[in-house]
Amino acid sequence: MTKTVFCIGNGQSRSPVDLIKLKPHGKIYGCNGLYRDFTPDVLCSVDGPMMHEIYQSGYCDNNETWFRDWNAIPGMTYDMVVYANLTPEEIDVAKKNFKIQENKREDRQEFVFHGSSISGQVGIIRRIAGGEQIEKKNISHTGCYVSWINPNDKSHSLKDLGDGKDKGWACGATSGKVALVIEQPEEIYLIGHDMVSNNNQVNNVYAGTKHYVAKENTPTPHTNWEQQWCNLIKEYPKVKFFKVNPNADRGPDKVSQILPLWQRFVQSGQVSYIDYPTLDKRLGL
Repeated sequence: MTKTVFCIGNGQSRSPVDLIKLKPHGKIYGCNGLYRDFTPDVLCSVDGPMMHEIYQSGYCDNNETWFRDWNAIPGMTYDMVVYANLTPEEIDVAKKNFKIQENKREDRQEFVFHGSSISGQVGIIRRIAGGEQIEKKNISHTGCYVSWINPNDKSHSLKDLGDGKDKGWACGATSGKVALVIEQPEEIYLIGHDMVSNNNQVNNVYAGTKHYVAKENTPTPHTNWEQQWCNLIKEYPKVKFFKVNPNADRGPDKVSQILPLWQRFVQSGQVSYIDYPTLDKRLGL
């Protein structure tokens, strides 16, 4: 059991927070691209392209990760899974013309697959096999992700979590669920889980980078995020949740405002909004 957990989201409000200073004060659970800049105690991801980016970087060899539907299957099934229903000749054409997002197999005996099999491109494959010249721009290289697995890595599937359930939530609330099951903490600090945007653009520190939407995109609807955290807070009534915002719940920025669905938990004392100086004071920083 760990008294304190810090759940780190990738909203822009976390930028001023020195995450290294949090390490002596509790366990740190992070989401998705956080691994690019910082190594949390546990990293979570639920999106296929991002999960495979993380794994293929080598991060999981030494660092605990929890992924959605991360199920290793025997290497002998590779062609059947990746090139389902294609003839040997069509497989040869596919291998020459389609790029799979894949790490090197080396001596690994199992792999994890997400996305669409190459057979989804069978129409183009048969046209190429028939001698037709297809422009490269018309050949899709997205949607097929394969990671060959090291047997002693530290990756886990969410279905193997202590309670055996993956609620299908977004990464933020999922990381909170993993932390609550594993650590059984007394308190959780939500840092960078902004829910909303202060402007009409996506609120994410990694916007515009690989596997993230463009910076100019409109904000992601936050209703599901707010509801998922609401469900989690309700599930763990003895745990105190602190949402860390630039100005607690005082505004004027949109991030530092009350979330309507959480108001009943504020009234019961289970949820509190705090600012950065209050966080530092609570931790003795």
